[in-house]
Amino acid sequence: MIDANAIATNTFVTHIRSNPYPGRGLVIGRASHDDSWLIIYWIMGRSEQSRNRRFTVTDSILRTEPVDASLVADPSLIIYEAMLDLPSLYLVSNGDQTRTLYEALHAGQTFDSALATREREPDAPHYTPRISGMLDLRQPQGEITLNILKANATNPELTDRYTYRPAAPAPGYGYGLTTYMSPGNPLPSFSGDPLLLPFKGSPEEVINDYWNALNEDNRISLAVKSIASDGTSRLLVHNRFESQVR
Repeated sequence: MIDANAIATNTFVTHIRSNPYPGRGLVIGRASHDDSWLIIYWIMGRSEQSRNRRFTVTDSILRTEPVDASLVADPSLIIYEAMLDLPSLYLVSNGDQTRTLYEALHAGQTFDSALATREREPDAPHYTPRISGMLDLRQPQGEITLNILKANATNPELTDRYTYRPAAPAPGYGYGLTTYMSPGNPLPSFSGDPLLLPFKGSPEEVINDYWNALNEDNRISLAVKSIASDGTSRLLVHNRFESQVR
């Protein structure tokens, strides 16, 4: 029998806690303490521009914004809506493709067709992957969809596209993606299947567990959205320069 707890714990330790730079990351799964769902998103940074950010919350919308606007040289890849909601659909991504998904789904299109219009990020030589996720609660059991757009290994001008639809996890677990596997130059893009990761305790405990696990020098902001069975949600946020709970 597969020991999900051992797998999730080992992945959390090796890929999150002991990894100086997994980059940006998202996880979608089920809470352990009740029948709610959780969505995690975090950002990390090494450059002055990447570190000059924080999360802000407006209702159910999570955004990145500069801490000091005068230091922003190019906002295109660092300022965006990270979480957006439609009725019974909850979106998260590491870039402005969150808005692409929102508008496409609102118009009756699909998750896949929306991301077919996007490419990996143009930040050579890293070509940072775009990672995106959707939680669909239109069905009682809930459905998770994850996607990564990353540079082709033989020709980085081309984008490889991977979409994953794992079965709904047991309570206390989530599936996640990060942009990178580890530090490097260039940074190595994430590879392999989505990560099975733990969601133990209350949303407050989960956000603290992940925040404390991320590398202290490189972590910037982290958010947890808790979604109740009636569809209502709340966002908890830790920022490097401030903390707030909404």
